[in-house]
Amino acid sequence: MKMETKTMISTILLLCVLLSISLPVRTDYVRPLPRKNLQFSWNPKHPSLPQQVHVSLAGENHMRISWITDGKSAPSIVEYGTSPGQYALTSQGEATSYNYLFYSSGKIHHTVIGPLEHDTVYFYRCGGQGPEFQLKTPPGQFPVSFAVAGDLGQTGWTKSTLDHIDKCIYDIHLLPGDLSYADCLQHRWDTFGELVQPLASARPWMVTQGNHEKEKIPFLTDGFASYNARWRMPFEESESTSNLYYSFEVAGVHVVMLGSYTDYDELSDQYSWLKADLSKVDRKKTPWLVVSFHVPWYNSNHAHKGEGDGMMAAMEPLLYAAGVDLVLTGHVHAYERSKHVNNGKSDPCGAVHITIGDGGNREGLAQKYVQPKPEWSVFREASFGHGELKIVNSTHAFWTWHRNDDDEPVRSDQVWINSLIGSGCLEEKTYESRKILFSP
Repeated sequence: MKMETKTMISTILLLCVLLSISLPVRTDYVRPLPRKNLQFSWNPKHPSLPQQVHVSLAGENHMRISWITDGKSAPSIVEYGTSPGQYALTSQGEATSYNYLFYSSGKIHHTVIGPLEHDTVYFYRCGGQGPEFQLKTPPGQFPVSFAVAGDLGQTGWTKSTLDHIDKCIYDIHLLPGDLSYADCLQHRWDTFGELVQPLASARPWMVTQGNHEKEKIPFLTDGFASYNARWRMPFEESESTSNLYYSFEVAGVHVVMLGSYTDYDELSDQYSWLKADLSKVDRKKTPWLVVSFHVPWYNSNHAHKGEGDGMMAAMEPLLYAAGVDLVLTGHVHAYERSKHVNNGKSDPCGAVHITIGDGGNREGLAQKYVQPKPEWSVFREASFGHGELKIVNSTHAFWTWHRNDDDEPVRSDQVWINSLIGSGCLEEKTYESRKILFSP
C-alpha cells in the first residue's frame, strides 16, 4: 500500500512539473527555425570590372561610390549623369587595399561625386567600363525615410530581410553594426559585398562597426582593417579623426554614428568629437537628432545584458543635454522599443531607444528576456525583421517594425514619435542640464 501511495505521489508530482513547464511557453507567435548560411558560387569576372558596389553620403550634396576590382590597374573614376548611358560628369577618386594573414584584397576604390541635386536619379559607371548602376539621392526636405536593420550576416533570413527592404520606399539605409560576420574569413567580406550590392548601389548605406568587425589578432593584425578599408564613411567630412564615428545631415535630420568598440570615456577623442558635434547642431535647420551605435544601453534581454553600461554612463548625459530624439542599436538579436528614457528610467525629454539587431545573422535569436518587463520597455520580441522610420515633418515621425514571417514582412509594432523640439523639451531643460555641451 505504501509503495502504491509513493507511486501515485510521484506520478502527481511529475504531472505538476510537466504542467508547470508547459504553461509558460505559450505564445502568440511561433518563431520559424534558423536558416543556414547562404552559399555563393564562384563567378569569375574580368579583373577590371566593378564588384561589391555600394554608395554612401559624403558631405553636403555629395556621395561616395565604393567598389572593388581584382585588377590593380583599374582606374578609380566614376562617370555619371541623369540620363541612362549619358555621362556628362566624371569624378576621380582614390584606391586602397589591405592584407590579412594570407589574404590580399582587391583594389578598393572610393570616389566622391557631386554636387548632386536632391531627390534625383543618377546613372553611373565605375572604372570606365562594366554595367551601368543607378542611385537616387535623398530629398532636401521632409519627408525623409530610413530603412533600419542591424546584425545582417549572410543567411537565408538575411536574404529575406533584404528582399523586404527592397520592397519598401526609403531614402537611406542605417546599419548599426555587424555587417558581414566574416570573423576573420576575408572572402566572407567579398560575398557580403556581392549580396548587398543590388540595394547598396542604389541607396546610401550608412553603417557603424559592431563586435564582428573587430577581427583583431594580437601581434598579427589590426582591428577594423577590413571594415575601414571597405566601408569608408564621411568621418573627415564631419571633422572626425576616425572612420568608427562620424555624423551626417539629410533633409532636416542630424544623424550621429558612434563606435561602441573604440574609446568613449570623457578623455577619449570620440567623446570630445561627439561633444563638439552636438554643440554645433542647428535645431532650426535639423529639428531631428538621431544617434546610432552597436551595443544597446536599454536592453531587457539576457543576451549582452549590461554591456553598454560604460558607454551609457559616459555619453548619455551628452545625448540628453543635446535633446537626442531617437537611438538605434543592434547587437542583441531581437527587437525592443523603449519609452522616452534617461538615466535608467522613463523621462518625457529623453530619447526613444530601439534595439534592432535582428537582420538575419547566423547566431540565431536572443529569446530570453528579463521578467518582469522593465517599466521603460514598451514592446519586445525575438524575431528577425527590419524597421522603417519615416520622418514626416519637424515634429512627427512614424516608426514601424516588420517581422519576417514565412518570408512575408508583417508589421508587428508601430508608433508615432514626437520630436523633443516639438514637445518643448529643449526649452524646459535647465541651464545645468545643457551646459555639459558647452563647458571646456
